[in-house]
Amino acid sequence: MDPAISSLIDRAGLDKDKVRQLIGRGLEGADDGELFLEYKQTEALAFDNGRLKQATYDTTQGFGLRAVKDEAVGYAHASDLSEGALARAAEAVRAVKGGYSGSYSQAPGRTNRKLYGDINPLGEPAFDAKVKLLETIDAYARAKDPHVRQVTASIAATWQVVEILRADGETYRDIRPLVRFNVSVVAGDGDRQESGSYGVGGREGYQRFIEPAMWQGAVDEAIRQAMVNLNAVAAPAGEMDVVLGAGWPGVMLHEAVGHGLEGDFNRKKTSAFAGLMGQQVAAKGVTVVDDGTMNARRGSLSIDDEGTPTNRTVLIEDGILVGYMQDRQNARLMGMKPTGNGRRESHAHVPMPRMTNTAMLDGKHDPAEIIASVKNGLYAVNFGGGQVDITSGKYVFQCTEAYKIENGKVTAPVKGAMLIGNGPTDLHRISMIGNDFALDPGIGTCGKNGQGVPVGVGQPTLRMDRITVGGTG
Repeated sequence: MDPAISSLIDRAGLDKDKVRQLIGRGLEGADDGELFLEYKQTEALAFDNGRLKQATYDTTQGFGLRAVKDEAVGYAHASDLSEGALARAAEAVRAVKGGYSGSYSQAPGRTNRKLYGDINPLGEPAFDAKVKLLETIDAYARAKDPHVRQVTASIAATWQVVEILRADGETYRDIRPLVRFNVSVVAGDGDRQESGSYGVGGREGYQRFIEPAMWQGAVDEAIRQAMVNLNAVAAPAGEMDVVLGAGWPGVMLHEAVGHGLEGDFNRKKTSAFAGLMGQQVAAKGVTVVDDGTMNARRGSLSIDDEGTPTNRTVLIEDGILVGYMQDRQNARLMGMKPTGNGRRESHAHVPMPRMTNTAMLDGKHDPAEIIASVKNGLYAVNFGGGQVDITSGKYVFQCTEAYKIENGKVTAPVKGAMLIGNGPTDLHRISMIGNDFALDPGIGTCGKNGQGVPVGVGQPTLRMDRITVGGTG
């Protein structure tokens, strides 16, 4: 039976009244909690070095039962959707209440909003057609440029059904498609080799991404990046003005600033932004939002993993800190409203405040004007990995594509550039904001406390003054 048609309780052959009885026993006397049911199908195909290297398919299902009392959380999970497993879980989470007796938290509100269709991306196209597509992509990349020495192309999809049951009888349901296409190439010239990569994705089927114009554009971009790096010179080092490109460079905002605006870090006062609500935390003109309501975006959700409808939450408005991203527990403990940011990787994980699509909004400057304003600096267009200390706000980010700016003009590409700074401090160093806002192409995954979830980022072109650049030259 298709779980898109039936409830997961029915699919497991469980008695609904008995399940509700068990949930009620587990959550008796707790402040909050829920039974989170999940059914998920995944696939991943990778074509590497001229042949199919990986083809994996997986189906998982299970539940997580959570009871929340004050700051404490009791959590039990299992892949066995049976009455016995639920009964054992209920007994396990009861320990969290500690004899407390109080009122149960008000249920999340409801929404009829659907940000993605009831489509299962694993169904179409057929396996043979997917393999043929990856083979065609490999051949196209190798024929495109004689410098291309290695090509890796991959497609992946997830189809997830979630059902959230509360002790008060409320039930919430969501069906979530997710796809991603990625290509990476290695280009060489003599003994030197460099790489480039590009990916696209979203909460939809494969159809848009397997159109020739889409995948050829992705391959062309990966090759372009590799060729830029093949001709790059050693990056300069020192303090300089830095211009960040639009779109994916918003990942630096996500890491250096976004995590520090999640409710749990601020409630525990471990964030560099703790206690600063209503204060100027960024330059005037800087407005940052987290928006889980964008249609088909990778980080979007109709409801979060606690059943709360997602929102467009303004975090920083014209430089002033005005909001945090909240799940239900931290919102209640802080006397605030949940914002629909309670997320978990799977039924085996507890929910916590997480970003969805986090972005800095447009300013008034033309990007060319921003570049022209820099006498000597760095233009950072693409980023790889980075590290952030939430408490101090200190960050280090690797630039995978960057250029020198000399006398207001973009000149030589550079390799090995690292941006080093402090998120809360550097928000005040944003001196120009472009009018070319863009979102990333749909590739982001965020890690926190060992959990990974899909996210989106975005921003316009930005100028940041006096940023430390670690280089190799």
